[in-house]
Amino acid sequence: MAVKFFGQFLVEQGAVTNESLLYAIELQERTNLKLGEMAMAMGYITAQDIERAHAAQLSKDMKLGDLLVDLSILSPAQLQEVIDRQKATHLFIGEALVKVGALTPDKLDSCLAAFKADQAPYVSNHIDLPAWLITPQLCETAVDLTYKLITRVLGIQFRPGKCQEVNLLSTNRMIAGMDFSGDATVRYLLSVSEGLQKTIAKAILKEDDVETESDEILEDTVMEFVNIICGNVVAKVSQSGTNLEITPPVTIHPPQSGLPVPDGYRGLLFPIHVSDGEVMELGLLIKQ
Repeated sequence: MAVKFFGQFLVEQGAVTNESLLYAIELQERTNLKLGEMAMAMGYITAQDIERAHAAQLSKDMKLGDLLVDLSILSPAQLQEVIDRQKATHLFIGEALVKVGALTPDKLDSCLAAFKADQAPYVSNHIDLPAWLITPQLCETAVDLTYKLITRVLGIQFRPGKCQEVNLLSTNRMIAGMDFSGDATVRYLLSVSEGLQKTIAKAILKEDDVETESDEILEDTVMEFVNIICGNVVAKVSQSGTNLEITPPVTIHPPQSGLPVPDGYRGLLFPIHVSDGEVMELGLLIKQ
């Protein structure tokens, strides 16, 4: 697997130095504000407003801006002003590298083209599902909401990998799972590395430091995150008439050899490539 982020690709190709990349990332972080941060900077909302909207976002499939409008915290006109300001000031990593003098505009264009060609076999800009699925809407919704909530709840930058049919799920720090039953029988599995387990714990517990938390607490937070995702999936598909029930989440510690797909099921794997090298995978086991 050779999934990379653009900055990593540039360093590996010798187009920029690691030091230059760090300077560019620091410039990005100073320049690019999240929607809530931009709305606060413009004087439209408070930190308490953002916290209230984030809490509501756990049970609603809505972008933060739309939810702020739905909660009457922002007006539609104010939201558009914030979005316009974000777009006008947003700095991509390539542009940041040009600004710090690490790349010329012409070199940036050629590197971008090379990067897109290099990554084409590994990443996907949309959710590809196999033709044999008899419940494609459920599976697509599960994948889509996982991606959305990774962004909205965890604030993690990631790149989605292409769907793979597998007979074995690789081992990891832990796997949290929930079962869908009713109009379809599907097991949802989220596999995370140790670093991502702590990232999830920080988001769920709303703590900056979870180093002293027990393994049990850390595992509980991953199960709660999976519970949030699957609860949203059930609510979403019910709007189109699909009736599902979910069981309480469980923790799975697979053997080092991996977690085999059980007889009578087919397994789909969706790699989730995180920028700092941590590992996350979404698995769906579909009963045939």
